[in-house]
Amino acid sequence: MSQIEKVNLPNSRRDAYPGARRVGPADPSEIIDVTVYVARRSKAMRLFPHIEDLGKTPIAERRYLTREEFAAMHGAAREDIARIREFAAASGLSVKSEDAGRRAIVLTGTVSAFAQAFEADLGRYEFPTGAFRGRTGELQVPAELASIVEGVFGLDNRPQAKTHFRIRGEGAQAAAPEAAAAAFTPVQVASLYDFPSGVNGSGECIGILELGGGYNASDLTSFFGGLGLATPSVVAVSVDGGANTPVGDPNSADAEVALDIEVAGAIAQGAKIAVYFAPNTDQGFLDALTTAIHDTTNKPSVISISWGGPESSWTSQAMTAMDSACQDAAMLGVSICVASGDNGATDGVSDGQDHVDFPASSPSVVGCGGTLLEASGNKITEEDVWNDSSSGGGATGGGVSEFFALPSWQPSAKVPAAPNGFVGRGVPDVAGDADPDSGYEIVVDGQQEVVGGTSAVAPLWAGLIALMNQKLGKPVGYLNPLLYGASVEATFHDITSGNNNGYSAGAGWDPCTGLGSPDGAKLLSALSST
Repeated sequence: MSQIEKVNLPNSRRDAYPGARRVGPADPSEIIDVTVYVARRSKAMRLFPHIEDLGKTPIAERRYLTREEFAAMHGAAREDIARIREFAAASGLSVKSEDAGRRAIVLTGTVSAFAQAFEADLGRYEFPTGAFRGRTGELQVPAELASIVEGVFGLDNRPQAKTHFRIRGEGAQAAAPEAAAAAFTPVQVASLYDFPSGVNGSGECIGILELGGGYNASDLTSFFGGLGLATPSVVAVSVDGGANTPVGDPNSADAEVALDIEVAGAIAQGAKIAVYFAPNTDQGFLDALTTAIHDTTNKPSVISISWGGPESSWTSQAMTAMDSACQDAAMLGVSICVASGDNGATDGVSDGQDHVDFPASSPSVVGCGGTLLEASGNKITEEDVWNDSSSGGGATGGGVSEFFALPSWQPSAKVPAAPNGFVGRGVPDVAGDADPDSGYEIVVDGQQEVVGGTSAVAPLWAGLIALMNQKLGKPVGYLNPLLYGASVEATFHDITSGNNNGYSAGAGWDPCTGLGSPDGAKLLSALSST
């Protein structure tokens, strides 16, 4: 097979990493693992239209697949896995593992063998805060594999994503005490948003993806004990060698991990929480996502993701493969909530254009934007778009995708054209409290902190979905088509004031806070009757 002429693998082009310089070739004898994702067994059938039909089906009438049924019906075909094995053997590579449900085959071998197998020029790169093994350009595969390989991940291990949390007062000129909004516990935020009562998420599992940092059991005991709550069951799942490794710095990714667990756990106090730790690479991110979706042990019914990066920083194959994985989740009844970013309409890109954050821009997930929340007693007095960039802070991400087309369920939202004129998917779908000034009181690395960012909104929504799943007796699953129905839209607090330095809030959906923040009880009632 190695003598067969190769072709470019569609969507595999990798651009240079901003600010990095090549300092030499990669070590040819280094042993690395590379994940090859293959197309579904059902590739002759386009799955996404079916997913959209499922999304429009009332929750009570939905029929989800078990993970075992999915693997048999839509997982990788045995003959396709065999063809990858054959290619690996002919290329001097070994098969380390294979998972038909995830459609993932992990190959292991030397950098030299992988470079030859995929015609990749692998180099050593350095940038101001680290180094990585990288590549540019496209990958090549034998022509007979081009139609079955969805993506090849792990040749390039550059940092892929960033956290979306902000600690109150850091990186910004803190507001004067008399002007600062009050911080909240997650329980108080859930109460302000009227989350369903009489349920605690029992019987549900919330999956959380983390690409760095870790949690301390003592922090969880202190946090939940301070709220008078039992500490939920939290398990760490290692993916690609990732592990629960707190670094002891509350300004690090530890704050992300603590925020995600403590917000979700305080809202859905009876739910199990499975935290999937993976390296911060596109391979690690995708492997963590597919591992969580197809986890037959923990079986999460909702997944929270608080990491991401501008669409322009991803390869097309990575975005396609991750969106494909999220479509798998829809068939299984798994909801996915993703933070929309903390750098406003530009998403932190310095090219003068507006950008959206991925994976929040996937049409297969619930994109979560941010607000500034103010309250008196147990009543919301004001809620605006989160934007404190004028004082050196952040702002909610949001805008229009330049990669994913406008979904069939979003035209009524009147999404504007993307900066390049593309008729794209609007981001976010929903919102919640995110401004650090009205942030969440958490415990991280032994310290009490007030933390915000759209990172808080994804676990907030994940907790709400866990409560609704328990109340309804079945997963709500893929929500987006239902959220944009008139009866469900009426359950949101419409945010009409503020902007994210590119788009302004207004009546109905907008590219700052989506449909708005939730009234949980009304949302549950609407979904129950839709």
